[in-house]
Amino acid sequence: MSSMENWSELDDRAIAYARALAADAVQKVGNGHPGTAMSLAPVAYTLFQRHLVHDPADSHWLGRDRFILSCGHSSLTLYIQLYLSGYGLELKDLQEFRTWGSLTPGHPEYGHTVGVEMTTGPLGQGVATSVGMAMAARYERGLLDPHSAPGTSLFDHNIWVICSDGDLQEGVSAEASSLAGTQELGALNIIYDDNRISIEGDTHNAFTEDVSARYRAYGWHVIDVAALDNGNVDLVALDAAMAAAKNERTKPSLIRMKSVIAWPAPKAQGTAGSHGSALGEEEIASTKILLGLNPEEKFAMPSQVLEHARLVKVRGAEKRIQWDAQFDEWQKINPDKAQLLSRLRSKSLPQGWDSEFPEFSPGKDVATRAASGQVINAIAKKLPEFWGGSADLAGSNNTSIDGGLSFLPATSEIKDADPYGRIIHFGIREHAMGSILNGIALHGLTRSFGGTFAVFSDYMRGAVRLAALMNIPSTFIWTHDSIGVGEDGPTHQPIEHFAALRAIPGLDVIRPADANEVAQCWREILTRGRAAGMLLSRQNLPVFDRNDCEAVTGASRGAYILKDMPNPQAILIATGSEVSLAIEVQKALATQDISVRVVSAPCLEWFAEQDQAYRDSVLIPSVKLKVSIEVGIAQGWHQLIGDAGIAVSLEHYGASADAKRLFAEFGFSVDAIVARVKAAL
Repeated sequence: MSSMENWSELDDRAIAYARALAADAVQKVGNGHPGTAMSLAPVAYTLFQRHLVHDPADSHWLGRDRFILSCGHSSLTLYIQLYLSGYGLELKDLQEFRTWGSLTPGHPEYGHTVGVEMTTGPLGQGVATSVGMAMAARYERGLLDPHSAPGTSLFDHNIWVICSDGDLQEGVSAEASSLAGTQELGALNIIYDDNRISIEGDTHNAFTEDVSARYRAYGWHVIDVAALDNGNVDLVALDAAMAAAKNERTKPSLIRMKSVIAWPAPKAQGTAGSHGSALGEEEIASTKILLGLNPEEKFAMPSQVLEHARLVKVRGAEKRIQWDAQFDEWQKINPDKAQLLSRLRSKSLPQGWDSEFPEFSPGKDVATRAASGQVINAIAKKLPEFWGGSADLAGSNNTSIDGGLSFLPATSEIKDADPYGRIIHFGIREHAMGSILNGIALHGLTRSFGGTFAVFSDYMRGAVRLAALMNIPSTFIWTHDSIGVGEDGPTHQPIEHFAALRAIPGLDVIRPADANEVAQCWREILTRGRAAGMLLSRQNLPVFDRNDCEAVTGASRGAYILKDMPNPQAILIATGSEVSLAIEVQKALATQDISVRVVSAPCLEWFAEQDQAYRDSVLIPSVKLKVSIEVGIAQGWHQLIGDAGIAVSLEHYGASADAKRLFAEFGFSVDAIVARVKAAL
């Protein structure tokens, strides 16, 4: 370590105390993951002190590097560095690790603890999300400073990740890493802690591939760092590897670092037990002796050591001052771009941003996926920060931006490639697409979207859940939303998916009934700024005549009276393609002197936000017969229709036939629904 510039004995002591803090925190609460936090202490300390560009006084500084702890179970690795760096965590917070109301929950939580850039814990998600951050960094540079030489822009920064064996076993990390190589994301640097231990023991029971070779095949810059003979991390080699990773601007970097879990605990090091269990008082005392610490002290941190570590705040402030001076100069030279940046940072939309939204006239049926494609292009004309694509389904999902160029590195031979293009080609990688969208949202300045078929929302579920959990504005487009897919058959026909997606707290699940509802719902998505998923039809749907029906602005409230009749005896509540069916049922019942109300319910989450008076005005409590019509399972609908209601639903898989035949065969016809309503009345 002596060869490292400016390294001192105080740095060694800081690392020793950091290892002890990890052991003490888990021991106090009685559960957690001490081993990895102990062995990673020197890695994280070196990164935070020597390589990460950050200002602990401002965790939102625009010029900072981003750091993701993908192996979120080792949350103490991050918490201890936030404490040492002066982000606001103190010893008391480490003593409250994994307890009610603490700032140090079991896994890092975005928005809960200052300095945490994303919620991690589901393995692989941090790696995949970091790819989205690196893509966002490049796109934002294109918006704000496209002509600066590589590495010289104010907006050039690095994305750093520490990940584990588990992260690289998860498929989502492989998908995203493959794309990162194609995209030549030189700002992305991942430190892989190769300790060969997981809960079940030696990872070679399931994971024997040559990870370095795999990442080289992806197109990554790979650096292998062996451990020292005694098992400790080789900090001299690691420091050099971090410097080399920063200097590599044309490829993402993987630093494969060998370590021994729980080093230097005499009995626990290298064992599966140290992964997820407290070490015990005796083992911790023995470890502290080996570290040169007092075995009787718990949660110790000498003031001299802490003061030394917190000098990183001074260095961060100096970098911030330099950056601010450059930023002031940039603003003077680029007033238009500075104005754009100001708007992006405030999350505001420009006046008239939706002025070119299409208005769809009745008389011509339009698939809601096609309507969404038109709205996307109208948004793109006004919002340069709006970009996205699909999992190799742009023509089917209608997720392309006219003239947007393909987001690809300058070296790409693909036609219309541009490093700052607006069209993202995720490839057939739904898992990674969801995580990348989250990374773009977390990076902060732009709004992106990604599309696939609704049935494959299952592949994205982990990322979708994280988007909702973090309360970030990731936008998912899921087309081919029902048996209306038709001849592709049951493998491609979502049945349980509406209910499964609505089961995710914090996710807005939106299924518009016609083209104009699509436009209105896009307005809501961009103004609300929440995680949202849009379910869109493959088949053409009627465009409602708003002279005959209520105004489409009602869609913003989640559910609204689309078409009413005097003194309704029943209320039909439908979503998506089934709303036009409900209108036909209403007409048929009217010929038999049965009056019913039709309610379009594009987003049940938005409707649930409305006050009770509004909800009662739409779903009149005194009208006992409420009928939900949705071509999926009925789960969730009884909350709205009650015990006396009817759920016209689909409780089994579909079949391969044309959409019209399938709807008729499975009870989604005027005659079938009229008969059920009459029988109930």
